[in-house]
Amino acid sequence: MIELEVRLFATLKERAGRARVRVSLEEPAHVAHLLELLGAEYPALAPALESVLVAVNREFAFPGDPLADGDEVALFPPVSGGAGFPYPTYFALTTEPLDVAAVTSRLVTPEIGAVVFFQGAVRGETQRSGLPEETRYLEYEAYEGMAEEKMAQIAREIWERWPDVRGIAVVQRIGRLEIGEATTFVACAAAHRDQGAFEAARYGIDRLKEIVPVWKKEVGSDHSLWVEGGYTPTPDDLAGPQDRGE
Repeated sequence: MIELEVRLFATLKERAGRARVRVSLEEPAHVAHLLELLGAEYPALAPALESVLVAVNREFAFPGDPLADGDEVALFPPVSGGAGFPYPTYFALTTEPLDVAAVTSRLVTPEIGAVVFFQGAVRGETQRSGLPEETRYLEYEAYEGMAEEKMAQIAREIWERWPDVRGIAVVQRIGRLEIGEATTFVACAAAHRDQGAFEAARYGIDRLKEIVPVWKKEVGSDHSLWVEGGYTPTPDDLAGPQDRGE
């Protein structure tokens, strides 16, 4: 018998009415067996399980992947969100206000002549179907250990595509954020602006929204809603051995 504690995030946590559930599975067990059991034991979760994302030991997992006793398992909706690197890096999940100068200073060495960054902010008017017409504030939640590992994966992907980039920073704010506050920050540094820094920064924010497990809740005066993304990871999105510390 396999005993697992499953962590639930965002809409799944609200459906189940709790952040963690414990389950027992007969051996041999796979991710598909876990989802089937959860749908039966927690009917409120069942409608979300067709599109749910699963992580086992902080890596994306798929229906046929095996489960072992004591695995770290997490379920979450599609994402809406170090050592050993060749150049300066900075990855962070933080509740603190963003200090752009402090973060970019971590990337600036004598060879750096350009730092390109993207900074997201909380909008007061979203104007998207289903969301509050007027946003009062946002709440961000993250699967913290896995989020930081996926930030490291993004950095390695950037260096594979733009080897002239000489520094990368990825910051995600979590918790309650007010209108106008910074939400996300991705910066790429290079010797010159035409050495891939613009393209790498754009790639970094796009990948953050695809594979980093972070979600936001739009809180309005009339209702609130967790915002889920439309991207479903594939085996191509798995980290390489270096990102897993192997």
